[in-house]
Amino acid sequence: MKKLIIPFLALILISFGCKKAEKLTQFDINYSTTVIVPASSGLNLPFNVFSPDMETNAESKFQINDTRKDKIEMINLKELVLNLKSPSSSSLKFLKSIEIYIQADDIAETKVAWKDNVPDDVGSSLKLDVSGEDLTPYIMKDEFKLRVRTVTDEVITSDHEIEANSTFFVDAKLL
Repeated sequence: MKKLIIPFLALILISFGCKKAEKLTQFDINYSTTVIVPASSGLNLPFNVFSPDMETNAESKFQINDTRKDKIEMINLKELVLNLKSPSSSSLKFLKSIEIYIQADDIAETKVAWKDNVPDDVGSSLKLDVSGEDLTPYIMKDEFKLRVRTVTDEVITSDHEIEANSTFFVDAKLL
């Protein structure tokens, strides 16, 4: 009986120790960009808006978190929140739906976030649904870009500046 207890306790300690060590190689990276939704006169028509190129600075962000590019196992989008910056008197209720795609050189575009039925009481901030897909190839590039596809259900008479704040979850191997 005693012979079984020692290996069992060792197994428990190892499994908890590995989980704690694994948490040390998991971290978040945040990116922010601004897109302008132009004043429009049409309703229920999809249109695209592009973000400026966003530098990933991946190597330095990995180094800050004590890892390297070759140790990354997975990167996925954990959260994407839209915040209306201007006009301050408006809200995001003009959106009927929104989809966000990530693009990078030599990699096919991928849908990463969306909201299909934006509620009328949305206010100036909107958290999107995210795909959870592995986006490592995009973040490993020097730059990536977001394409925002929107459908509006209201006429907006002025340009709307929207900040897209994204949080990517990174899981790396132990060194």
